[in-house]
Amino acid sequence: MTKNEGIQLVDLDEDGVDRAFRNDVLEGLSQPQKALPARWLYDDAGSQLFEDITQVPEYYPTRCETQILEQRGPEFAEAIGPGRAVVEFGSGSSVKTPLLLSAIEPGAYVPLDIAGDFLRAAAADLSAKFPGLPVYPVEADFTKRVTLPDEVADMPKLGFFPGSTIGNMVPRTSVDLLRSMRETLGTDAMLLIGMDLIKDTAILEAAYDDKKGVTAEFNLNLLRRINRELDGTIPVENFHHEARWNDTFARIEMHAVADADMTFSVAAREFAMASGETIHTENSHKFDTRSSNTLLLAGHWTPMGRWTDDKGRFSVILAKATIARAAP
Repeated sequence: MTKNEGIQLVDLDEDGVDRAFRNDVLEGLSQPQKALPARWLYDDAGSQLFEDITQVPEYYPTRCETQILEQRGPEFAEAIGPGRAVVEFGSGSSVKTPLLLSAIEPGAYVPLDIAGDFLRAAAADLSAKFPGLPVYPVEADFTKRVTLPDEVADMPKLGFFPGSTIGNMVPRTSVDLLRSMRETLGTDAMLLIGMDLIKDTAILEAAYDDKKGVTAEFNLNLLRRINRELDGTIPVENFHHEARWNDTFARIEMHAVADADMTFSVAAREFAMASGETIHTENSHKFDTRSSNTLLLAGHWTPMGRWTDDKGRFSVILAKATIARAAP
């Protein structure tokens, strides 16, 4: 495979700037509550920082989900069956993927990620671990329908969406994403998805504000990315990271908090912030059985099986694509 095979490139302008990134940033900074879509946290540097976050003691989701994948492989294999093309949405470093691939006898692996260099490096590593498995990396914004490689067109698909990434989106966007995944994967598809569970607030807040400050660096990296890619002048040193539990929406919120009054520019647009004002950069919604079922059903997926870790902190759910119906 050559470097550009199987790649869906992002939409760049004549200066090499991602149009969607610029539009989202300018729109988000113009709102009364400044907010940026969490997907832009994951440039190559952000993707590496997130992998570092998964190793800090406070961040339990990765360990809990890994435990499920390690212990429940035979059950996954029985429920899923062999020969499916595994399509991983937002694959990152694909560290959990070998556990799934080893269990289910896949026909191919298609990692999708917006961070191209990170994606291709991870795909190469996985190809080395599974030399007989066809791997087709696709650089794409997986929040929209993605055209999969022709080589997997006739295979049944299994979507893989670990890490409770679905919780980073508000419910409307989550439903849209689940429906888009169904369109990408087809009518006979299955989806294996991780969802973090509601638990003690202190555990949740610590997981998103670790003592080493890795999550803080991950959050503020987005401001540095804006400065680098959009000719920004944001004084990053005058911000700090904060994680907050919002019980009304059952979610952890990440904010970049201004420590002083300031003005700055982004892509030749001027902005102002007062001390204490925040840029809301990420949500991480938490679920129970009812809310996770409702979300999946709204996205045209029917839950088939559910597994949790030993402490009941995290869940992995298997669902099948369902035909949209307008009536019971």
